[in-house]
Amino acid sequence: MTVSTEPFRFVPNNGSPRRVVITGVGVVTSLAQDVDSFWQRLTAGESGIHALSIMDTSRYKVHFGGDIPDFDATEHVAAKEVKRLDRFTQFAVHAGAQAVADSGVDFSALDPTRCGVILGSGIGGLNEIEDQIERMLSKGPDRVSPFTVPKMMLNAAGGNISIRYGLKGPNYAVATACASATNAMGDAVRSIRSGETDLMITGGCEAAITRMGLAAFQNMKALSTRNDEPERASRPFDADRDGFVLAEGAGLLIFEEYEQAKARGAKIYAEVLGYGTTSDAGHITAPDPEGSGAAEAMRLAILDSGRSVDQIDYINAHGTSTPLGDKAETRAIKSVLGEHASKVAISSTKGALGHSLGASGGIEAVILCKTIETNKIAPTINLETPDPACDLDYVPLQARDRQVDVAMSNSFGFGGHNACIVVGRV
Repeated sequence: MTVSTEPFRFVPNNGSPRRVVITGVGVVTSLAQDVDSFWQRLTAGESGIHALSIMDTSRYKVHFGGDIPDFDATEHVAAKEVKRLDRFTQFAVHAGAQAVADSGVDFSALDPTRCGVILGSGIGGLNEIEDQIERMLSKGPDRVSPFTVPKMMLNAAGGNISIRYGLKGPNYAVATACASATNAMGDAVRSIRSGETDLMITGGCEAAITRMGLAAFQNMKALSTRNDEPERASRPFDADRDGFVLAEGAGLLIFEEYEQAKARGAKIYAEVLGYGTTSDAGHITAPDPEGSGAAEAMRLAILDSGRSVDQIDYINAHGTSTPLGDKAETRAIKSVLGEHASKVAISSTKGALGHSLGASGGIEAVILCKTIETNKIAPTINLETPDPACDLDYVPLQARDRQVDVAMSNSFGFGGHNACIVVGRV
């Protein structure tokens, strides 16, 4: 049997490949809650990590993270409706509103059945789950809120966004831990390529800085415990890294069929060229030490993009600041890019942002768009003493001006999930 080496592409009924472009972006992070401020602070090397203030950490070993204490959900949601949305959905609505406004799209001029929402979240409505369990135990089952299920369910974010804009196309949630947003974006690309849809709101959202969330990650020893220097705690690829920093937020984007975007005069940030996803099928939390599954996801994404490895200008690494993960990703990049691995610029923006789990891939896709738009690469902050096992160009400490035409983003999650997207200048 002959196995094809051609990239797998969905095509519409007329046989012409459909191109997918990004026409709008929006973010909510601990660094900033609008894209312009976010990009300015990120490229300036600032940190969004600080002592946590949205919860009492006095009984915890970890006292810091990337929470957003000044987030105002009422900017895009009526005050009476905010109570019906868990925090992770509030983030998604906020970032989604930014992306829609940025794209300039008028949904009333489009077929609503050809527009949809696919979002990723690793955990979903953990705030609501905790609050209602406590309420049930203290006051009885009859006092549990009737809004519990529609607030806690993973698909609540996408469902509320589709209602907000009247979008009647595909609408579902993807939960693959820290790969959730990138897998969601991959599904959105496939939907548009196939001819099923013309526009998708996609990306990810997460709000897991809660009493249970912090305790669970702390007790599995996944988190940094650098309480005395929180802004220096997330140290991707640094020899002194001791775990990731828990963060929250959202990154949403408008993916659109190229001809439609061009016809309506939309600003185009980049084209989504390729997508790849695999599973390690190894350990439920630890990555494959050689990064073999991660490498295969990268290979598939590059193959799907139709570009060669030496055309990759920049990689936004998963780079969570964990001892095992950063080494495995370095090995994966080397195995895929070969000699070009030493020439490509790589950075982990989680040094500044922490790790927002299922939202991280969406936020980092926004970073790819801004990188291509500005030809500026955000740095890996806190990379002061490089790990000898992580010996590539990780753009340490300071942003770098560089022409970027093709960029890649990696997302790897508990469960062995690996996802990668490649985007390029149009």
